[in-house]
Amino acid sequence: MTDALPVRLLLVDDEKSLREPLADYLSRQGFDVVQAASAAEARSVLRTERPDLALLDIMMPGEDGLSLCRYLSESQAIPTIMLTARGEAMDRIIGLEIGADDYVVKPFEPRELVARIRSVLRRAAKGAPPPAEDEVLEFEGWQLDPLKRRLTDPEGAMVSISSVEFRLLMAFLEHPRQVLDRDRLLDMVQGREAHLFDRAVDNQISRLRRKIEVDSRNPTLIQTVWGGGYMLAADVRRVRAGS
Repeated sequence: MTDALPVRLLLVDDEKSLREPLADYLSRQGFDVVQAASAAEARSVLRTERPDLALLDIMMPGEDGLSLCRYLSESQAIPTIMLTARGEAMDRIIGLEIGADDYVVKPFEPRELVARIRSVLRRAAKGAPPPAEDEVLEFEGWQLDPLKRRLTDPEGAMVSISSVEFRLLMAFLEHPRQVLDRDRLLDMVQGREAHLFDRAVDNQISRLRRKIEVDSRNPTLIQTVWGGGYMLAADVRRVRAGS
């Protein structure tokens, strides 16, 4: 029996004095750590590496961590944790709105970071799809392949979707025609400090609507239930991929 491969982390921080000791610590915790000193270097790494999770410093010269986070979330579907020296709620909300899965405020206790890494990975695994590899979820002509995290429109065109949007859509597809309130959605998607991020889930739903609704200002698929939350107003069925 072969041992499972270690979780691979991409650690992006321009401060060498912080990055290298943190990488050493994470390596001792059993992670395989790939380091990058800038967003440009991280993009270069991503041409050949596929990390399981990225740790991104927000404040970096050149392209900042928020921009890189958006790229990782929308183009690579890689879970991300932001490392930020700013503790204000608005900074955290911005990070979550653009696709970050969690955040840690500097200076932080390395053991807390490890706990958050494992929590994000567990959440990502929880949203993992059903056993059949050749099945996709279909709703109103749209198809979502949960294994490949691939969304296609009724004409068969691929639609880019972030990791947070994927988990949000999966929550609706797993509970069609059920009202899901913000707390429940936040627990499914973010899993942390829901009371701070009511607006974050609203903004993520707005982003998702812009991708799947004919008219996002008058949505028919993801409907707002006033005083209750949101509901997917569509039937969902499992079909074979390509059918």
